[in-house]
Amino acid sequence: MTVRNGKRWNHNIHYHPRILRAVPDGAKSALDVGCGEGTLARELRRVVPHVTGIDPDAAGLALAREHADDIVYVEDDFRTHPFEPASFDVVTSVATLHHMDAAEGLTRMRDLLAPGGVLAVLGLARSTMPGDLPRELAAVAANGLHRAAKEHWEHPSPTVWPPPVTYPEMRALAAELLPGSAYRRHLLWRYSILWRKPRD
Repeated sequence: MTVRNGKRWNHNIHYHPRILRAVPDGAKSALDVGCGEGTLARELRRVVPHVTGIDPDAAGLALAREHADDIVYVEDDFRTHPFEPASFDVVTSVATLHHMDAAEGLTRMRDLLAPGGVLAVLGLARSTMPGDLPRELAAVAANGLHRAAKEHWEHPSPTVWPPPVTYPEMRALAAELLPGSAYRRHLLWRYSILWRKPRD
């Protein structure tokens, strides 16, 4: 698909700036969990010297590796790959947690993060009706405006729908596993979690 102005857009990319703003000053290493074809990993590489992307999807990684850069791409499940604990200054994850047990995924991300490092998650959760109906209608309207002005890019990675965890359940899980984390629900069917790992 031809992309207007050379820029891709979808609901995940829309919130990439929130992830990138969370990268701490002086970060030397980043892990992008569920990196797919590398869109966020390449954005991270502009501000972090050493970036690793990991994903079990070989097709997506093949597309990522077509770019001429020094990002390390690993074809594996990050939950079992033998990364050293506490070895990354930044761990990011976009639209990945709903592919697995969310508690297991968050715990593993937390363990891979170095003290003082930042975990930045963008995810999908399930709306609940009828309470979420006004928010859903607002999201549909906002999505229509964005699509009228931008060319929607469909990522090549596998999808899971519906998400197994609701927004309130995800908020509670973040509070339990990442004390002091900032959880935010976003309009375009996403939530974010930002958390800095204590140094002691």
